[in-house]
Amino acid sequence: MLAVWIFVFAFAGLGHSLFPYLVEDRLTIWQAAAAPESLRFVLVGAIIVIPLIIGYTVLSYRVFWGKARELTYGS
Repeated sequence: MLAVWIFVFAFAGLGHSLFPYLVEDRLTIWQAAAAPESLRFVLVGAIIVIPLIIGYTVLSYRVFWGKARELTYGS
């Protein structure tokens, strides 16, 4: 778990040191972003799809909870 946190903090430090440039000294975050209309379209799609994915995941966990048995090798 410590290795994960080190990676996260290293990535955050890199992002902080390069902010606001995505391509060093050439392209900023705002220049690289898509048009606002496209981003709104993606946001609406995410608002619709992400709850469906979470709901389906919860449903599948509830349906299959406790169905598996401990693995035995023919004994």
